Amino acid sequence: MDALTRIRMQQLVARLWEKHKSAVLLVTHDVDEALMLADRVVVLEAGRIHTEISMPLERPRRHANPVFEDLRRTLLSALGVTPD
Repeated sequence: MDALTRIRMQQLVARLWEKHKSAVLLVTHDVDEALMLADRVVVLEAGRIHTEISMPLERPRRHANPVFEDLRRTLLSALGVTPD
């Protein structure tokens, strides 16, 4: 999906969650998207839970938040990626 559509979709998911307070399952390969939208991030490997991270941050979230950056590094490390 293109960048503008992705942003609109993320905003829609956030609005729907805020309005209905219902569970939402979002499948993504985008680490930042997962951390911005999710209350809990689950990484699967070979059909099993490999890593699970709970998000302690309130919304709206900011990339510049040190806690967000720590969680991002933790998640990338669990995926075998060395963050820049």
